[in-house]
Amino acid sequence: MSLFFLILGSLGVFLFGMRLMSESIQKVSGERLRNILRSMTGNRFAGVTTGFLVTCIVQSSSATTWW
Repeated sequence: MSLFFLILGSLGVFLFGMRLMSESIQKVSGERLRNILRSMTGNRFAGVTTGFLVTCIVQSSSATTWW
């Protein structure tokens, strides 16, 4: 039973962190970055490439701040 609550709590902390990171990125980005991303995701290939690069950057910064 305690394992269940441990997993549930860990999931809650994870989701809270993801929401906090998302809101922070939206606040910092501003209108200029939104326009840049809008132009970079105009077609499917550009959208996939942009998503891949952003994911790499976010994961990389998470790894460096963890250690």
